[in-house]
Amino acid sequence: PFLSTSLVARGCTDVLCCILFVVAIIGYFAVGILAWSQGDPRKVIYPTDSTGQFCGQAGTPLEKKPFLFYFNILKCASPLVLLEFQCPTTQLCVESCPTKYTTLMKASKNKGDLDYYARFCKEGSVPQILRDGLCPSVLVSSKPFGRRCLPALSTLKGGVVVVGNQTTFDDGRGTMVNATDFLDASKKSNMVVEARQVAMKIFEDYTVSWYWILIGLVIAMVVSLIFIILLRYLAGIMIWVMIIMVILVIGYGIFHCAMEYRSLSGEPGADVTIRDLGLQTDFSVYLQIRQTWLAFIIILSIVEVIIILLLIFLRKRILIAIALIKEASRAVGHVMSSLFYPLLTFALLALVIAYWAITALLTYFTTLFIPYYVLRPHYHSNPFSPFQTFNTTNVTAQCPDAECLFAFYGGETRYHQYLIVLQFYNVFLFFWCANFVTALGQVTLAGAFASYYWAFKKPDDIPASPVFSSLGRALRYHTGSLAFGSLILSLVQVIRVLLEYLDQKLKAAQNGCAKFLLSCLKCCFWCLEKFIKFLNRNAYIMVAIYGKSFCTSAKDAFFLLMRNIVRVAVLDKVTDFLLFLGKLLIVGIVVVCQFSAAPSLNYYWVPILTVVVGSYLIAHGFFSVYAMCVDTLFLCFLEDLERNDGSTERPYFMSQNLLVILKKSNEDAKTVE
Repeated sequence: PFLSTSLVARGCTDVLCCILFVVAIIGYFAVGILAWSQGDPRKVIYPTDSTGQFCGQAGTPLEKKPFLFYFNILKCASPLVLLEFQCPTTQLCVESCPTKYTTLMKASKNKGDLDYYARFCKEGSVPQILRDGLCPSVLVSSKPFGRRCLPALSTLKGGVVVVGNQTTFDDGRGTMVNATDFLDASKKSNMVVEARQVAMKIFEDYTVSWYWILIGLVIAMVVSLIFIILLRYLAGIMIWVMIIMVILVIGYGIFHCAMEYRSLSGEPGADVTIRDLGLQTDFSVYLQIRQTWLAFIIILSIVEVIIILLLIFLRKRILIAIALIKEASRAVGHVMSSLFYPLLTFALLALVIAYWAITALLTYFTTLFIPYYVLRPHYHSNPFSPFQTFNTTNVTAQCPDAECLFAFYGGETRYHQYLIVLQFYNVFLFFWCANFVTALGQVTLAGAFASYYWAFKKPDDIPASPVFSSLGRALRYHTGSLAFGSLILSLVQVIRVLLEYLDQKLKAAQNGCAKFLLSCLKCCFWCLEKFIKFLNRNAYIMVAIYGKSFCTSAKDAFFLLMRNIVRVAVLDKVTDFLLFLGKLLIVGIVVVCQFSAAPSLNYYWVPILTVVVGSYLIAHGFFSVYAMCVDTLFLCFLEDLERNDGSTERPYFMSQNLLVILKKSNEDAKTVE
């Protein structure tokens, strides 16, 4: 059926969704181009003043002014800083940070102080009035940190925070400010800078330990490959050892509970019932009464009996699961190129994530840093004249004293008005593209392993380059089906993201009903996402085998699995256990091998965590191929049972081992080796 139906009679499926996906991708590129033209990523890294110029940049008038000075550092304590990574106050590039405390009013009484104060005023102007916003209202002793002037804070005995030797300051407007306020502002304004310092140390650790990490990842790759090969020979032994160990552990639990129950016989207070004891915060109290241990004995005995009965009645299905797992190991051995396909999936996912992250940075973090100005003339007769805004103006010719003054960060262009829409589109397309890449990998591997199963004589009838052939079929005929399935999953995931956002917003709320409803919705959509992932995975297998549309394939896969629900449950749990055990084993082996050779580092956990995560991802990559192989062979096996009867016209394609377990045979005795 695979060779005759899947390769010859295929046609393009879900064409409308394919067109929609292509249009969405074109729009995604347009958003990226717009973000790149509007934003400047350097603003995320380097300090800029309120006119958007980089402090200390070579070849500019600010080349000798490398430090950023905040007019009002207290505004950095605003929650807006956490959202936009930018203090909503005028910022100025300076040659050096202020080294003493003074206010504008005090400095105006002394020419020397006034000249010193002028260094921290816009364009070096002599301060006139605070309303013009040309000078800060107060200077505080500061130190440069990450090219930013932050208050020189210190802590005395008893935890008293001081700047210099002072605990309180006049803010220049007659209001006294505590030094702790400067501490809060400095922490928030320095948040990104500190992250950069930590990142530099982590980068240094990677430069020292890269070879050590690389060796660990190579070990993980080798051990993963060996584990998959050994499953062909040891799968049955491992599964039966696991089952026997579970039975023995539960049996020992029953024995231990019985001994505790017997040892409490005659002890004072041991015959008190749980109902008489009531609810106790100290749970060890319950272990002092016999009824607790009797309850444990009953519960464990019931579990033991259930497991033994399941083994008796499901032994044939367990044997089928073991045979399919062994067959999957053989299939991977014949289609070795499938083990390297996850590298392509990883590269495509990395590309999607990088594009999303860059677009998000350029459309949000950098565009919100654009300073917004107002043009205000100096009407000395009317010092409180309102602000006036202009796109272009020649007012400077008419009024030479008129200046463009900083007002706030942001913008009022159409681009800024639709910024939230662009961000939402960016997030949605990220989910859609990531799910599409995952779906492409699943349908490619499913097609390759299906070609193995439906080869009557293995490996002679297996097509050449099954992985590349399957990838070509998926892109040529089934891009629309992949886009359709990934679109449904993406919609659910975006809704889950919105629910998480609402949950964060409602954390401080006291409405218990709203919280309960939100928790129910989160739970429902979590379950829905899991179900859709399961259904999509099996639908993609049917698409790869028969080349039908997504909805038809999903319906066929669902009803096929429902007709064999017990086999599905047994195979799923047995496979999950084996792969989980393999991942733990691989990570454990790699970590043990690497602990003895760790170099001296700033953060010892950095390479260890990298090796652990990397080893797990490598194992997951290999085992995801193996799990896809098991699922594909299982669906092919179910289709084989329903469509064929062993006759000459409709022979079984399953392996000889499965035929023996099912007590079936082909009439012409041509069975798969």
